[in-house]
Amino acid sequence: MNVQGLDYLALADRLLPSILAAGRLEVGYFRSGLAVAHKSDASPVTIADQEAEAILHAGLAAAAPDIPVIAEEAAAAGHIPAIGDRFFLVDPLDGTKSFISGNRDFTVNVALIENGRPTFGVVYAPATGRMFASLGPDIAIEALVQPDSVVTSFRDMQATRITTRRPDLQALAAIASRTHGTAEAEAFLLRCGVKERRNIGSSLKFCLVARGEADLYPRFGSIYEWDTAAGHAILQAAGGCVTLFDGRDLAYGKSDKQFKNPDFIAWGRRELVTQMTRGGGDLATLS
Repeated sequence: MNVQGLDYLALADRLLPSILAAGRLEVGYFRSGLAVAHKSDASPVTIADQEAEAILHAGLAAAAPDIPVIAEEAAAAGHIPAIGDRFFLVDPLDGTKSFISGNRDFTVNVALIENGRPTFGVVYAPATGRMFASLGPDIAIEALVQPDSVVTSFRDMQATRITTRRPDLQALAAIASRTHGTAEAEAFLLRCGVKERRNIGSSLKFCLVARGEADLYPRFGSIYEWDTAAGHAILQAAGGCVTLFDGRDLAYGKSDKQFKNPDFIAWGRRELVTQMTRGGGDLATLS
C-alpha cells in the first residue's frame, strides 16, 4: 500500500479480517465470562482487551507497517511510539464496563489520524454485528456483519450510507453515556432544551448521531483519544463535527497530555453549534 496517498476503502479491506477476528474473540469471552483486572487508573481491563489488541496490532502492521500505532493497553503499559503527522489509534474493546455487565454495545475501534484530524475510522459492535466505517471525507456507512462472516471486502457487504439529520431546536435529541453520566452533562442537556435522550455505552454514541438518531452527545470527564477517534471520523464523514466548549474542533496527537481529551460535544451538524450560540453567547455558558 502506498501510504502517501492512502485509499481508505483498500485500508478498510486490509483491516477487515483482524477487526472480525477481534470481534469473534470478544464475543467468545462475552458469552463464557472472564476475570477482570484493573489498571493504574482503576479502569477495568480483561484478557479480551489484551488479546483483541494483539490481533489488531498485527493487522495494522501488515496493512500499513510504516504508520505508528497508539493502542490503549500498550499505552497503559507505557509502550507509546513516537508519532508524526499520521498515526493509528486503537481501542480494542471500548465499553469494557458494558462488556463486563452483560450489555452488548461494546465495540472494536480503529482510527487513522492525519495532521491532528481523524480521517478514517471503523467501529464494530460484534455482539450485534453492527459495523460502521468512514471510507472517504464524506462517505460514512453502516452494515450488518456477524463476527463469523466470510466477507473479505467492504464491497461484499450490503452497506447503507448514513448521514446526520438536520436539527430541530424544538425537538433536540441527545445521546448520553450509560456508565459515565455526570451532573455537568445533565445540566448541559437541560440548558440545550433536549426533549429526548438515550443512554448507551461505548463509541456507538458517535455512530447513532452519525446515522441521524440524535443531534448531539456531550462528554464531560476523562476520556482518551483512542476512545473517540474512530467514532469521530465516522460522525465527521456523515456530516457532523466534534468541538470543545470554546468552539474549536477536537484535535488529536496530544502526547503532552497522555492523549487525554478535554470535555467536548459531538454534533450532528455544525450549524447546530451556530444556532446554540446565536446572539453572541458561547458554548461555555451552556456547560
